[in-house]
Amino acid sequence: MSLQEVFITNTSAFFPNDPVSNDEMEDYLGIINNAPSRSKAIVLRNNGIKNRFYALDKEGKPTHTNAEMTAEAVRELFKDDPEGIKKIQLLSTGTSTPDQLMPSHGAMVHGYLPETKPFEVVSPSGVCCAGMHAFKYAYLATKAGEVTDAVATGSERFSVALLSNNFEDEAKRLAALVEDPYIGFEKEFLRWMLSDGAAAFHLSNKKNENGLSLKVEWIEGFSYANELEPCMYQGTEKLKGGTMKSYYDYTPQEISDQSIMSIKQDVKLLSKNIVLYGGYGVSASLAKHGVKSSEIDYFLPHMSSNFFKDKIYQQLLANETGIMYDKWFVNLDRVGNVGAASVYFMVNELFHSGKLKVGDKIYLLVPESSRFSYMYSLLTVV
Repeated sequence: MSLQEVFITNTSAFFPNDPVSNDEMEDYLGIINNAPSRSKAIVLRNNGIKNRFYALDKEGKPTHTNAEMTAEAVRELFKDDPEGIKKIQLLSTGTSTPDQLMPSHGAMVHGYLPETKPFEVVSPSGVCCAGMHAFKYAYLATKAGEVTDAVATGSERFSVALLSNNFEDEAKRLAALVEDPYIGFEKEFLRWMLSDGAAAFHLSNKKNENGLSLKVEWIEGFSYANELEPCMYQGTEKLKGGTMKSYYDYTPQEISDQSIMSIKQDVKLLSKNIVLYGGYGVSASLAKHGVKSSEIDYFLPHMSSNFFKDKIYQQLLANETGIMYDKWFVNLDRVGNVGAASVYFMVNELFHSGKLKVGDKIYLLVPESSRFSYMYSLLTVV
């Protein structure tokens, strides 16, 4: 069986509900212990996000599950050819926020697509890189000739973990112990960063007969977990020395009192390492494939915050892999940080923008601060 060329022939996106502005965030998420946030204004000023999306109404009630949003993104790929959805032979779904521990996210998404046929599903876990891992699985399966039509997705439903009621018990416990009962910055910080949504790629061994396609040249990944301790985590607590204690090892009362199920981030560890190690991966991926940074026409870096933009730019210059700002294409300010789906949203917006021309090279960078892993990919417009 010979290796096949692989093309992204279509992309799609699904956002739940209307965009939520900075001023409206607490209308949806609520406030903790009737106390206004100390960090909100500072975090929003640094991250540059103006709008995000929540799969919630203003009463904090869910409007969509992660699996439902992902299924809608898959369906959107075939809106102009509804019968085409029956050609899917593989569904590869990446997320860090599945609706349940079991069954798998991919199986649940497939369950919301009764119009499809039986096919293989796979559900890479992780954080931001999970979407790229899903993309790579679909790419490799298509390249190997095992399938001719695959769908890869990235999706997140963070908002339910950001609701104020997830932190109330801890806030009350703190109020009984100290005069300054504010939830730690490492927990509240992410309430002002994250967004919901789903997006999808249709991969095929044949490019579009009419219109542009994106040829997948390669996808590379690097983990530095052998060198660095965990930075972003959920359902666990970070102990002295960087070891982790699972939620399985806490009592139900401790899980509630210490908001163990909240998403947390070690901001100091993040700032010290995320850009530096991402730069190492840029150099390694480009060198491995003999690509010069000057050959890149569009650079799509997933950033959790606009705070990192200049830092990334300066690091790339220092590594002699500089990419000028006029080649950057980002939409963080408009859609927020959607984790595993963010790179999909950027590719989708660019693919349908009318800006692309044959021969353009698109370079993707996805960092994952959870324990510092990174994914990179090069696409060529054909």
